Amino acid sequence: MENILAMVRDFGLFHLQWGQGIMILVGLVLLYLAIVKRFEPLLLVPIGFGGILSNLPDAGLAMSAIENAVYAAKPEVMTAFSEVLQLSSYMPADIKQALSSATPLQMTTLHLLAEQYQYSDGMLYLFYSIAIASGAGPLIIFMGVGAMTDFGPLLANPKTLLLGAAAQFGIFTTVLGALALSSLGVMDFSVAQAAAIGIIGGADGPTAIYVSSMLAPELLGAIAVAAYSYMALVPMIQPPIMRALTTQEERKIQMQQLRQVHKLEKIGFPLLLLILIALLLPSATPLLGMFCFGNLMRECGVVERLSDTAQNALINIVTIFLGLSVGSKLMADKFLQPQTIGILVLGIVAFCVGTAAGVLMAKLMNRFSTTKLNPLIGSAGVSAVPMAARVSNKVGLEANAQNFLLMHAMGPNVAGVIGSAVAAGVMIKYVMG
Repeated sequence: MENILAMVRDFGLFHLQWGQGIMILVGLVLLYLAIVKRFEPLLLVPIGFGGILSNLPDAGLAMSAIENAVYAAKPEVMTAFSEVLQLSSYMPADIKQALSSATPLQMTTLHLLAEQYQYSDGMLYLFYSIAIASGAGPLIIFMGVGAMTDFGPLLANPKTLLLGAAAQFGIFTTVLGALALSSLGVMDFSVAQAAAIGIIGGADGPTAIYVSSMLAPELLGAIAVAAYSYMALVPMIQPPIMRALTTQEERKIQMQQLRQVHKLEKIGFPLLLLILIALLLPSATPLLGMFCFGNLMRECGVVERLSDTAQNALINIVTIFLGLSVGSKLMADKFLQPQTIGILVLGIVAFCVGTAAGVLMAKLMNRFSTTKLNPLIGSAGVSAVPMAARVSNKVGLEANAQNFLLMHAMGPNVAGVIGSAVAAGVMIKYVMG
């Protein structure tokens, strides 16, 4: 009878904290949005499921061996940990606080101690360490995106590169906004955290994950959820801004058919782009290097198998583990913070400012050019590929049934991918030196 009662007391239900309950509901909401509403299902399904797994009571799937040992709080383990950390207190809360300032040698010793007491790293923690903490996951995703990208529309109309650059204005505006909120005492964001939040404005999920994992890993869950949620909401967020900033006549502008781009141009462009970025901004080389490599595999025509693998099997496999890894950062103690609200608000501001900046840049360019651009394609400068380009095309067709802007909008759209990677490099260089 005592054994049965002990087993019942060990049920996770009796150890469920209110924060874990809320985050399990958040995970279910993400799954609902992905499955029923089709909001970025490829990412939100694994993120939502990972969020549920990481908040299951006493499972410890998203915690390291050290964190699992501290959570269990066995007296003999706490005594051993406090000796390593040179603490007079054996309380788990004090030990947890001391871990944030522990030296690498102390962390290694604690990890060995935890393993000796039969504690191990959780499954999601291992996924995060391999896929995100190492930086490998987002980089492989970028390679796959490069293999799926056609630079033809950009090469056929190079000035649309300026639209992609202008759309990154939302990133830097939001960084300044986050720092302003901190200086006013409304929020408490460091420079590194502000830089990571600003990247949401690029509407590029892999870049947001890559930057936040390097600059603000404690905010990665909220930043990733915000980035992919707003990417899914592009058809709802962008059209009102586009209509507000353009006249009916501007939306009716028909653009000339794009010229045919030579194969050699498509092969040479990723190589030239990589060399140029590597010489001017080395910190952006990892992202753009993998992006250019994927694109070269696509365009060179001699490695179809590798290109097909990068576009399909490889990117799908990595997406699964990347999503679960992001979900591991949706633990209640990390996500249920006042900063999360600030991230969600600043993220939508970044996205809106980026959209508006692209449209306004197109209007400005029309003042100095005889060949008019339809300002609607400026909104595609955010790197939500190809959704932002489709939105530009849809709004254009509403104004003029003969106005097919999709291929024209793909130019600034792929330029936005380059722009967000460059902006990420600037942030990393500025913050990390």
